[in-house]
Amino acid sequence: MGNFLAGRVIAVTGAGRGIGRAVALGAAAEGARVVVNDYGVSMDGGSPTSEIAESVVKEIAAAGGDAVAVADDISTMAGGQRVVDVALASYGRLDGVVCVAGILRERMLFNMTEEEWDPVIATHLKGTFTVFRAASAVMRQQRAGTLIGFTSGNHQGSVSQANYSAAKGGIISLVRSAALGLSKYGVTANAVAPVARTRMSANVPMELAEIGEPEDVAALVVYLLSEKAREQGITGQVYTIAGPKIAVWAQPRELRAAYASGGWTPETIAQFLPGSVGVDPMPMLARVAGMELAAARRDRPNA
Repeated sequence: MGNFLAGRVIAVTGAGRGIGRAVALGAAAEGARVVVNDYGVSMDGGSPTSEIAESVVKEIAAAGGDAVAVADDISTMAGGQRVVDVALASYGRLDGVVCVAGILRERMLFNMTEEEWDPVIATHLKGTFTVFRAASAVMRQQRAGTLIGFTSGNHQGSVSQANYSAAKGGIISLVRSAALGLSKYGVTANAVAPVARTRMSANVPMELAEIGEPEDVAALVVYLLSEKAREQGITGQVYTIAGPKIAVWAQPRELRAAYASGGWTPETIAQFLPGSVGVDPMPMLARVAGMELAAARRDRPNA
């Protein structure tokens, strides 16, 4: 057992499997008391079972740690509040929340149904909001705390997961908003875009050249939850971790601008925009052709 998070209370959603489980175990190994939340569903959000969260609590206890299970659905306001309430009832405080819970329902945009859109947005984006909402009220009063959302490199866009990409992009904006709104209360907020071997990454339609294990992701999350990260002013950031690689994403900013003294018309925009403002190339577009070729060959291209 370490002491990087000694005395802290951490809640982790989606903690029954994969990265969430690794984060819960990693936090406990560093001295945190952990609230293990998992609705216990399959990748498409079906067949919930409370045994998933309970099994991780047993693992933590067997290793000498302290944890409690919450099997509530965090896509509901009551479920998000329940995670926080259990932390307070069990341990008297809440120092950090890590929102890992997610599901997939893959479909091309022109075929996607409301039933495939809504649950993905609800689990990823609303599920992060419900926990952030409940936790931030407590952390504001404590004048301390850390919020961590989980995004993905797919926030850049996805060929067949528009629902997932939209949710992951929304989480980044939610994290940045939390960082801005809560900084004066001593609360930090960051996002992690992991690349690790999980049941979700197994379905990625390309070979990932840079990929690690869930435990690699847990190490970064433990650091972001620590007092050390707060002291170093880490907030409003998006980090990728892929095995030995850690990267930070750029903050949104304007690249180029043009001005029209007499106002714009479609004709003047057509004249000035291509040369003066231009475009910012979309990296993901370059991968689409390779993915389509691989699909035709029934192969998986390199990322």
